[in-house]
Amino acid sequence: MNQMVKPQLEAAHGQAQLLAVQLGAQQFALDIQSIREIRGWIATTHLAHAPDYVKGMINLRGAVLLVISLAERLGLPSEPPHPASVIVVVEAGEQIAGLLVDAVCDIITATPDMRRATPKTGTAASDEFVEGLITKDEQIIGIINIAAIMPDVGDLGEASSSFL
Repeated sequence: MNQMVKPQLEAAHGQAQLLAVQLGAQQFALDIQSIREIRGWIATTHLAHAPDYVKGMINLRGAVLLVISLAERLGLPSEPPHPASVIVVVEAGEQIAGLLVDAVCDIITATPDMRRATPKTGTAASDEFVEGLITKDEQIIGIINIAAIMPDVGDLGEASSSFL
């Protein structure tokens, strides 16, 4: 199932549109302005010497697209992809990648009163990958810094730099 997601302009009064995704038992949010497409899981082609969180590559209408396990990139336990898994195609600057998630949950209009700072954990990774939190009902949802989760081209080797 392919579904195009049109970027939404940030609404008045500091509101932002976020896409909630499921990783195991947790939800995380992605800025909807960075999302290009949502598509169902398809098998990937292995990329030699890539970091463990890079699950491989797919052909997206003639372009080679890296697929990143968002759970593994965040240091969370991950399940193998299954037919209900989803690839969220995101863009950060010049980089485009597919984020493998368990499911797409909801579109959230985040208001300023829902926003919270990320607690200090003593590690740079938590501050780098999660740029803030929102609270919705009884849930705490981390807002992912999409630019930070993109792999460094140097981590993938010279042969793959043409894919990014």
